[in-house]
Amino acid sequence: MTDPTGSGPGTITRDGCAVDLYRRFPVLGEPELIHDNLPPGARVLDLGAGVGRIADPLVALGHHVVAVDDSPEMLSRLQGARPVCSRIETLHLPEQFDGVVMASHLANTPTDEERHALYGAARRHVAPTGMVLVEWHTPEWFDSLGIGTTEPGALGDVTSWLQVHATDAGRVDATVTYALGDSTWTQRFQARRFTEPELRADLAACDLAFDGYLTETRSWFRARPVSRP
Repeated sequence: MTDPTGSGPGTITRDGCAVDLYRRFPVLGEPELIHDNLPPGARVLDLGAGVGRIADPLVALGHHVVAVDDSPEMLSRLQGARPVCSRIETLHLPEQFDGVVMASHLANTPTDEERHALYGAARRHVAPTGMVLVEWHTPEWFDSLGIGTTEPGALGDVTSWLQVHATDAGRVDATVTYALGDSTWTQRFQARRFTEPELRADLAACDLAFDGYLTETRSWFRARPVSRP
């Protein structure tokens, strides 16, 4: 989904992500949103946890968090969550969780095979009475995009902007640029647009059932595990 490159200093992961940049991204209410949807002291699996921007605050809120990422450099920055270095798609832990978190718009991964492998990992690890909490790009986000460069926006002390290369057949091809001081990083990515009926069908293909939105902007939704008859 992404093709990152960087021109800034600091530790760079094998796929080109700048660890120090990810450490500077602010928390934007995600831990509290997740906390409010889980029982006290829940077992939480954070898929694609990175440096623990969400995982560590969840620990501080009293949850037992396993943070999964395929970058040991990212995981080395964790403060409280238990690290597991693995690709999400091939993850097989001997435990299940009250909540499985899929942040960073993994739900918009364009290829069915890759996206369903991500959902499959969530389904394997969610407890029968648990939930999967997912961040996604809404249809309205796709509809707001035009070819060209967006105005810069602030993520804490990081500035970012988006250059849209193409919006064809329900997909977007774009490059996001991050700037911090004199350093910049870019990530080329593709994402797929889903309507709610398409989202429900996509989840059902992975034995998950859509269970409502968590925010007024519909940027997060909840899914529940279902069993095949």
